Amino acid sequence: MTNEPRWFKSSYSDNGGDCVEVAADLAAPHGIVPVRDSKNPGGPVLHTSPASFTAFVAGVKAGEFGAA
Repeated sequence: MTNEPRWFKSSYSDNGGDCVEVAADLAAPHGIVPVRDSKNPGGPVLHTSPASFTAFVAGVKAGEFGAA
């Protein structure tokens, strides 16, 4: 990748650290949305397609994954 990801957490992430970060700025130029654990920024990164990430977020908002 030629672009460095710009990681961000949701504005709803002030819940004690159980968060993920995404780098949505790579969706258009590279066709990926990197996702990582905010507690382990040097750890593994999941690369998903923009469509898959959009579907995941819609599922979370719809409550399809249940409560933690």
